[in-house]
Amino acid sequence: MKNSLLIVDDDNFNLTQLSNILKSEYEVRAVPSGAAGIKAAEKFLPDLILLDILMPEMDGYKVLKTLKSMEKTEHIPVIFITGLDNKSDEIKGLQMGAVDYISKPFDDIVVKLRVHQQIRNINQIRTIEQLSMIDQLTGIPNRRNFDERMNIEWGRAVREKMSIGLLIIDIDHFKSYNDTYGHQQGDKTLVAVAQCISGSLKRITDFSARWGGEEFTVLLPNTDPAGGKRIAEQIREAVAAIEIPCANGDITKVTVSIGANIHAPSPDSSIDVFISKADEALYESKSSGRNKVSCYEK
Repeated sequence: MKNSLLIVDDDNFNLTQLSNILKSEYEVRAVPSGAAGIKAAEKFLPDLILLDILMPEMDGYKVLKTLKSMEKTEHIPVIFITGLDNKSDEIKGLQMGAVDYISKPFDDIVVKLRVHQQIRNINQIRTIEQLSMIDQLTGIPNRRNFDERMNIEWGRAVREKMSIGLLIIDIDHFKSYNDTYGHQQGDKTLVAVAQCISGSLKRITDFSARWGGEEFTVLLPNTDPAGGKRIAEQIREAVAAIEIPCANGDITKVTVSIGANIHAPSPDSSIDVFISKADEALYESKSSGRNKVSCYEK
């Protein structure tokens, strides 16, 4: 998929010229005023904005200040496009947060190189961010990813007065498994369990992550207690059915204990308390024999 650009300039000739230079490599939108640029940036969230400085009613500096003040657009990089050759104007723009300048009249090669450099930076940062959100062993989201998703879904559940479910899943006797079969086999088992948990989720909104060690979590937005318990049982049964081969040809199996907490949070509810109650339910499953699902009852 192409990266997206937004060009903001009151001169139609400039809009057309820049669009023609860049449209073969990028998805380009062009608008003729600062106010329209702010609306388009907030609606489409482009990867990069090319912003003219000298525009009537709202100049580029005011547009940039507004973009930097809004949460949705504050991190979108901006390249100023200008016919000004005053060094103080360039310094002012860079101090306000612009990442570069493109001068008029436009040189095709310079425009492409400057835009390409910023897009490359953006894509590299995104790759790093994506990698930091994925558990490198299992390939599923990690704890940091879960925390961000939890905050989003919790806020939605509070606003829309919906029930939300959380499962905390622990592989039973995993230390003994590692001691018996070795850590490489243990890693193989963690991958198999992670894939099994993810594969058990049918709705696009359901979310699984590695919590840490041999623990996993599943977030179930808009789920009632009966539905959450059913999914937890399906996961427990699916994991118990996995056959995990060893290097010597032996087949190993594992089970999981699951703690669930499913309810509709109020505005003054605490995420930490919500998670701790799921953890209490997990302890109940483990202390009562393991390979079980327990649900916290309010």
